[in-house]
Amino acid sequence: MKILYGVQGTGNGHIARARAMSNALCQYDVQVDFLFSGRNKAKYFSMEPFGDYETRNGLSFVTENGRVNYLKTVMTNSLPCFINEVRALDVSGYDLVVNDFEPVSAWAAKRQRVPTVSISHQNAFLFDVPKKGANWFDDAIIQHFAPSQYQLGLHWYHFDQPIMPPIVQTAAHTVTSEDFVLVYLPFEATSAIVDLLLRFGNRRFVCYHPDNPERQQVENILMMPLSHDAFQRDLHRCAGVIANGGFELPSEALSLGKKLLVKPLSGQFEQQSNAATLETLGLAQSMDFLDASVIRDWLDEKQAERVSYPNVADDIAAWLINGNWECTSQLRQQLWDKVDFPSYAAV
Repeated sequence: MKILYGVQGTGNGHIARARAMSNALCQYDVQVDFLFSGRNKAKYFSMEPFGDYETRNGLSFVTENGRVNYLKTVMTNSLPCFINEVRALDVSGYDLVVNDFEPVSAWAAKRQRVPTVSISHQNAFLFDVPKKGANWFDDAIIQHFAPSQYQLGLHWYHFDQPIMPPIVQTAAHTVTSEDFVLVYLPFEATSAIVDLLLRFGNRRFVCYHPDNPERQQVENILMMPLSHDAFQRDLHRCAGVIANGGFELPSEALSLGKKLLVKPLSGQFEQQSNAATLETLGLAQSMDFLDASVIRDWLDEKQAERVSYPNVADDIAAWLINGNWECTSQLRQQLWDKVDFPSYAAV
């Protein structure tokens, strides 16, 4: 079996999920080629699990100071370039295209009539799950950005919908709770993050950011460049996590029992919906802006309890190899039966 796996590269969460799926698919006699789009090739890091992967420009969103800049998004993306990439990508030699919200491989597969299975958090929004701030344009993006024949949506809770638990893979580090908070807010300016965290001089923070060129200590804040291995080490050791409103990092934090505070990207309905959902489920707190008062209260909160999610990647890999992509009910049931929520969760 030969699989092309397309991954949206603008967010590290998509890549983390693909890393877990790559490890799961390695158990089978299958060739998996990876294609990433949405980011300059020089900006990818810790990509060893993906072998000789390919990149494309694809389509992506431009963010500034914690919100989506729609004007620059339109000006930066080239529709003719995207169409040329779709036409130039030959997927006819693959038995299956697996897709994580990556548009070039998705549209190429649709054009060449190659079976496509999409595995993403975005797919969950095709169903009746909690949404906040969505409009007709957001709905159109979810439905048409990366089309597929078969969809697996991932979410923290099933909401009585045909969706799956998160794909979570954390490194094999011992889980402890040391006296520092892990911060990952890649859409915020580093100057704004530093100004905020300096207000809590008696607390230690470790802040990873794409604009950090090197490791640097700024009073009570250790500024770190992006590194998968170092980030995983600190994620396992920290007392809590302050993150954006993405899906994968909060999933990892929940699975490790780390208390969680999220600040969603303004103007991005998926992140706003995620933050609202986490609060509704009682699994995290959120803030609409970099709010010192919210952080102060959150820092005093007690340690969280783990959300126990099964090895979703292994079960999905076996389902993919089996080839019965129209049937997901048994897969969903066996996965949700293994999920265990904390006593305080509103589920």
